[in-house]
Amino acid sequence: MSMDNDQLNSIKALYCNQKLSMREIAEKLSISIDAVAYFMRKHKIPRRSFPEASAVVFHNKSLSFKEKNKLSYSEEKLKLTGLILYWSEGYKTVKSHGVDFANSDPVMIDLFVKFLRKIYEVDEKRFRVLLYCYSNQDVESLIAFWSKLTKIPKKQFTKPYVRKDFIENGRKMKYGMVHIRYADKKLFLSIMKSIEEIKSKMRRW
Repeated sequence: MSMDNDQLNSIKALYCNQKLSMREIAEKLSISIDAVAYFMRKHKIPRRSFPEASAVVFHNKSLSFKEKNKLSYSEEKLKLTGLILYWSEGYKTVKSHGVDFANSDPVMIDLFVKFLRKIYEVDEKRFRVLLYCYSNQDVESLIAFWSKLTKIPKKQFTKPYVRKDFIENGRKMKYGMVHIRYADKKLFLSIMKSIEEIKSKMRRW
């Protein structure tokens, strides 16, 4: 299985420096995966472990959003508001697969959705909404309310979580509570990085 020096150097650069997968290298150089594997063995280039390979796949994954860099004064305020909202009410576990913001206040939900749309220019199709309410509330009316407020189609609402253990005259959320979800871990990491920058600035005050 012969291979000229240019191809050998290309494989090494693509795998080690550009972090392409063996399949991507084979497609890019129009050779077989077997040829790439043979080169790796012959030149004793260590193969990536499964966690390392997963990290490379994640790193190479294209973004589903486009963060705005040049912001107007009002957009700067919206960004800061959205970050503080997520800092307060968002799910922040490192195992998160994306953004998850939960609240029962329509104003907060409206602001957070605007934050995602205007600051990160997100893909509308990736929005998902989970309604949390009680069985003595009208589920369809609540979904219609939140859909109209957020401008997220009802078809992007997942199966609601309906609790049955309510107290007839007890305290309850008028419109239930919703989780605004966006499935892109890179967006989650970008938001968390910005929150950490805010924390760092606050420590210096």
